[in-house]
Amino acid sequence: MVLQGHVLRGSGGSFGLARLTQLGAAVEDAGRRRDAATAGRLADAVGEYIDNLDISYQERKPAMRILMLAINDPAGTAVQFCKALNRHTGHSARLVTLETRYTHCWEKDLHVPDLGPDGMEEVAILMREADVFHFHMTCDENQPFGPLKPADYLKGKAVVHHHHGHHDFRAHPESFREKYRERGRTNLLVSTPDLLKLLPEARWQPNLVPIDDPLLTPMWGRFDDPGQLKVCHSPTRKDLKNTEEFLAAVKYVNRRNVYLSVDLVDDAPNHECLARKRRCHALFDHMQGYYGVSSLEGLSQGLAVLAGLDDWNRARIAEFAGTDDLPWLSATNQDELGTLLQHLAKDRGYCEQAGEAGRRFMESCWSDRRIASDLADYYDSL
Repeated sequence: MVLQGHVLRGSGGSFGLARLTQLGAAVEDAGRRRDAATAGRLADAVGEYIDNLDISYQERKPAMRILMLAINDPAGTAVQFCKALNRHTGHSARLVTLETRYTHCWEKDLHVPDLGPDGMEEVAILMREADVFHFHMTCDENQPFGPLKPADYLKGKAVVHHHHGHHDFRAHPESFREKYRERGRTNLLVSTPDLLKLLPEARWQPNLVPIDDPLLTPMWGRFDDPGQLKVCHSPTRKDLKNTEEFLAAVKYVNRRNVYLSVDLVDDAPNHECLARKRRCHALFDHMQGYYGVSSLEGLSQGLAVLAGLDDWNRARIAEFAGTDDLPWLSATNQDELGTLLQHLAKDRGYCEQAGEAGRRFMESCWSDRRIASDLADYYDSL
């Protein structure tokens, strides 16, 4: 019964059937508790739901060629969108970048500084043949990519602008809104719900992580170690990720003889960062009201993920996920964070259950297949 519930939950997440996801999760839970009576009632509910499901078939538009363009790839998200689109949809996607930020060695596709004449010729061909120009962050058609400028290839293409919280956008959102109005641009995306407040005419496009990548799956036997609770934190910018408050909260816990082991991952390549996170029990993201890619990575890895989501973001996430049962453990200030870390350290069972819930959530509600399918539908609507 646990397996059947798991399959139902995953199928609901893959096909956007929130009710099937909820029923599958409930069946799985009943199976774990060996509650045959409840499982039987839920199985009847699943049957009734499927019997009354209205299925309509729509012909998908022809495959599209999407060219993503960015000065730098924000936290490696653009290349993951391309890979997921290529893996899970009929569309074809490529990414061209100009710069690298930080030292995290995120995967690249066509990185202009690394390209010779043949590589730049390929970029020119992609610009000419693309159906969609998908610009990330502050990049637009006037940004040169070596000798090439997207503006020279713009005719007949759909144009998407995708914001990820760049400080220029956060500081001056109205200047971007005015530019888009002047150019008649209406295909606007933001990466986290909080950015809808700055660009209300946009659509929230959740980031993704490839949940079946070995580095993003739970590590076997992690909770068999009776030693200190291991908590990780991987800030790209410590001033924006509440690192100071996190370290102060850890000191608070350790002074009470409930010791935490902290892995502060700083300026490490992404593959090393993921490997180190995967060996931990819990992850602290930040307390800025929204979530970062680090949250998604930790949830996928089955860690207990701590973040200070505000009500606005929780409501948007719940609407997208089809459930109010979100896996983030809430801490909105240093005192709450210290109390929560102490609870996790004292109650390993609670910590492990939170991690398992996070992994189930990613499989059911936030899989890369589902996110890629949603983005493909968006391209089809352009």
